[in-house]
Amino acid sequence: MKNLQKGDKKLLNAWAFYDWANSVYTLTIASAVFPIFYEALFSKRDHYIDVFGLHLKNSALISFTTAFAFLVVSFISPLLSGIADYVGNKKAFMKFFCYLGAISCMGLYWFDLENIYIGLAFYFLGLIGYWGSLVFYNSYLPDIAFEEQQDKISAKGYSLGYIGSVILLIINLAMIMKPNLFGITGTEGEAAMKAMRYSFIMVGVWWVLFSQYTYYYLPKGNKENGEKLTKSVVFNGFKELKKVWGLLKDNIPLKRYLGGFFVSSMAVQTVMLVATYFGAQEIKWSSKEESTIGLIICILIIQLVAVVGAVITSRASAKFGNIPTLIVINSIWAVFCALAFFITLPIHFYVMATVAGFVMGGIQALSRSTYSKLLPETVDTASFFSFYDVAEKIGIVIGMCVYGIIDQRTGSPRAAIVILGLFFLTAIILLRRVPKKDTIKMS
Repeated sequence: MKNLQKGDKKLLNAWAFYDWANSVYTLTIASAVFPIFYEALFSKRDHYIDVFGLHLKNSALISFTTAFAFLVVSFISPLLSGIADYVGNKKAFMKFFCYLGAISCMGLYWFDLENIYIGLAFYFLGLIGYWGSLVFYNSYLPDIAFEEQQDKISAKGYSLGYIGSVILLIINLAMIMKPNLFGITGTEGEAAMKAMRYSFIMVGVWWVLFSQYTYYYLPKGNKENGEKLTKSVVFNGFKELKKVWGLLKDNIPLKRYLGGFFVSSMAVQTVMLVATYFGAQEIKWSSKEESTIGLIICILIIQLVAVVGAVITSRASAKFGNIPTLIVINSIWAVFCALAFFITLPIHFYVMATVAGFVMGGIQALSRSTYSKLLPETVDTASFFSFYDVAEKIGIVIGMCVYGIIDQRTGSPRAAIVILGLFFLTAIILLRRVPKKDTIKMS
């Protein structure tokens, strides 16, 4: 069809709708159903498996796999960013990673311990596909929206993603709780496991199906005739990161803030990625059914409370300043990790999920806006945000490795959660070193 003009309402809505399409991956695969399914596979194996020549605990194995995937993502993101800035048909790249992620999600249907390497490969490629498609998706924003439209349409995308992912998760929860109503046969446990496998296929189909609306309206790229893809173009993203690193030497507030953000994000993202595995192993659920339903409900609680947390945090930062508010949130996180060492009952986990959702929504929204406000005025902000994203992903790699190593060595994730609490304390110390003049009112 004929390309729509920049700022066109149809074009903006089509772009935002991709969040509706792909957010089901983060909720169903990364946070809710797959972790429960993965844990259930090990119920008769005492949580251990021989893989890659090692005797690994299941939660440590998935932590290391996730860390390796994010390491790859942190490396390819600058490459893809460089390509996205120059190539004329970046929609083709976005489609490739979208379909790679969606097909990998469907492939998780066949995930079992007898073919663990194939299953882990699908999990790994799903993560690569999701984050790879986001690089090109995000790079479209300045191409399709004027500056005054970007905040609003970006927020709309987030809202659509939240609604769509929750809708599918509720459907999946109904399938798992009452599989017979959906024609899924077998014993209670077998039917529930089948329902989880079907949910992986539904994620892939949902992702591909609803992304077609986005692809129908999005232009091929930001240039009618893309520039030739040379070595210089491919590695342009790394050049931009190096440039930002050099500029940080002369920007003390931003440099010190990034240190605090890096350590804090390392802990936050790790906690959120392993929360379901922790709940499945360490909480004394009365039955497998209660465990499955309880864990998914906790994820929904986190999603709901995160929105409220983001709003309240925004108001607190307007009154007290960004840095002081971030220090308070990191303090709550530190206490959260200390208390997590002692929780054992489902009610404890529900309370902790509520707290986690509140501070998760607050810290993620405020961290990014604080970074934005500390940026120099006359520089390429895209390069700085690429640096921010890579720093966040490398932080996840370190956090997941620390968690996995401690979990593997001790046999329990409780000690690992406490160590993550020390990261939050470190972040508080680093944030307190940000010059006070930048903490008064950055609102």
